[in-house]
Amino acid sequence: MYSSKENVNILTALLVAHGVKHAVCCPGSRNSPIVHNLNECPDITCYPVTDERSAGFYALGMSQCLKQPVVVCVTSGTALLNLAPAVAEAYYQHIPLIVISADRPQAWIDQLDGQTLPQSDALGRFVSKAVSLPEPHDAETRWYCNRLVNEALLEKHAPVHINVPISEPLFDYNVAELPVERKIELLPADITNQTLSHVCRMFMQSERPLLIAGQPMNPGYDEAVCLIGDDESYVPDLVLYIGGSIVSKRLKRFLRKAKETWVVNATGEVTDTFMNLTRVIQGDAAVVEDQIRFLLEQQPHPFIQKWETLLSKVRAHAAAYQPPYSQMAAVKCFEAQLMFNVQWSMVNVHYANSTAIRLANIFAQHSVYCNRGVNGIEGSLSTAAGFSVVSEETVFCVIGDLSFFYDQNALWNQNLQGNFRILLLNNGKGGIFNLLRGLEQSPARDKYVAAEHHTSAEGICQQNDIVYLKAENMEQLKQGVSTLLNINSSRPVLLEVFTDPAEDERVYKDYYKTLKI
Repeated sequence: MYSSKENVNILTALLVAHGVKHAVCCPGSRNSPIVHNLNECPDITCYPVTDERSAGFYALGMSQCLKQPVVVCVTSGTALLNLAPAVAEAYYQHIPLIVISADRPQAWIDQLDGQTLPQSDALGRFVSKAVSLPEPHDAETRWYCNRLVNEALLEKHAPVHINVPISEPLFDYNVAELPVERKIELLPADITNQTLSHVCRMFMQSERPLLIAGQPMNPGYDEAVCLIGDDESYVPDLVLYIGGSIVSKRLKRFLRKAKETWVVNATGEVTDTFMNLTRVIQGDAAVVEDQIRFLLEQQPHPFIQKWETLLSKVRAHAAAYQPPYSQMAAVKCFEAQLMFNVQWSMVNVHYANSTAIRLANIFAQHSVYCNRGVNGIEGSLSTAAGFSVVSEETVFCVIGDLSFFYDQNALWNQNLQGNFRILLLNNGKGGIFNLLRGLEQSPARDKYVAAEHHTSAEGICQQNDIVYLKAENMEQLKQGVSTLLNINSSRPVLLEVFTDPAEDERVYKDYYKTLKI
């Protein structure tokens, strides 16, 4: 029988799944559920060592000999600190020690209770990965626990630290079998490597494969998922995710229904966005994507064609929809004129977060830049401005008012030139907050959450020698966008588009409403 502690059972099951066969175990009560499981597990051989300092070096020597990861398990408190010399040695020898420390619940750390010191990062830079497992209480924390253990065990050439908080009671052993846990694998990808052929073959042989590319663009998918509704026939069994951030929450929720995801990135990083990751393909995502698209041209896949039909309907709706004067109209007008100006075909377009990037996902037919790493609004203007300083091409920044005014010091820079152009969408607040269902019930929404204001960029442009244009209706918008694209200027140019937030909200919702007709 195994421990009743779910995080301990997840850890044990994944140690077995990743092929770990040897564990050095030190005495203690807090780590007894872990030691019990290791001893119960027929796939793992345990070796008792009382002195933790010595135990670390025991495990080091075993790993040197076996050329395999070896566990060293200690209880809470100073026991962990005694492993530091062996872990430091393993770090510089590139030996894969797996340090497992039991811990007290987080609430009791630093509360003058026995053995309660901060353990999560106690080994500092001498481990390549340090994780602290949650004690699962729902499906999401269980997924999180699984993911953290997988992330740690994927590190094969350096020590890692897995910290395991365990609440009392400690000594319940009433679970008959270890859980069947999702194992995430790391595969190298190379155009000359068999791995690439395997990935492509598995994709083409899947009944319902889907290729998803994140940033710099993923247009049409949000609307497509809106059209799908509850139709399970569109749910993929294999998602090949070519990294980068995905803007649409609706799409991310939908892809969490898929059977499994393989992600491709250059670092081998575990990015389990859809909560069903099984393989990480480390390599050049563009190479994998190009090969998949080449194969699809040679041999069209019916499931891909089914999705392409749906996306074609979305694109047709976006092209046909004529929004009245609003932020949506501004972005559509900008993108339409941009595509028809051949001399601007090599421009670089940056979109700020929130509403701006969501409108780009509807109308942009080219790659865009956006600070979607952590989705902050604070540096969108500065990022685009910095880009323009070292670019010989024209750089556009489409940005909302809060993001613009927050980052206005980006324009206080003597290096800016006429190749920097700004389309400022100003509806006097953070318009995205009008679209969050339920928030309208709060009287604090407009003033405090959405930061309602009555500010214009005209004075900022004057003080920074920026050419200023503005639009307050559809005719002025069309002329202003044309000027923004075509004016010959040695200084940056800004077009400020004033709109009504209630009308912006209505038009945005109408776009999705008419999509379903």
